[in-house]
Formats: sequence, C-alpha cells, structure tokens
Amino acid sequence: MTQCAEILHHLDTVGPLTPLDALNLFGCFRLTSRIWDLKQQGHEIYTGTCHLHNGKRVAIYSLIKQAQKELSL
Repeated sequence: MTQCAEILHHLDTVGPLTPLDALNLFGCFRLTSRIWDLKQQGHEIYTGTCHLHNGKRVAIYSLIKQAQKELSL
C-alpha cells in the first residue's frame, strides 16, 4: 500500500492526522506533500492547526466529511 493510500485510509477510518502521527504510523516524513497529492486526486481534505501541550502548533489534516461531522456534534 502506498503512503497516500495509507494516509487516505487513516483519514477515512480513524480520523485526523498530524505529521508526527504520519511519521510514527507510516514512516512518512513529508505529510504535507502526500496531502497535496491526495488533493490533486480530488479528495477534499481540511487543514487545521493543533496546539500541543508544550505550546507548539502543528498542522492537522482531516477529510472534509469528517470535519463536518465533528463540527455538528
């Protein structure tokens, strides 16, 4: 399975993904590039910001349908 396929499967079945998650789960050092590839394939992916416990901010990605579900809760 390609990194794009693994990332898309994770976004669809598990939910949001950060670059550190992608590195730990799939060995993907360039999540932003894989997200760009998926967007070019027509997938609607939301890019947000997540604040970590140490005050740092990182990108967090989710499928648009998943982001809409979370907002409606």
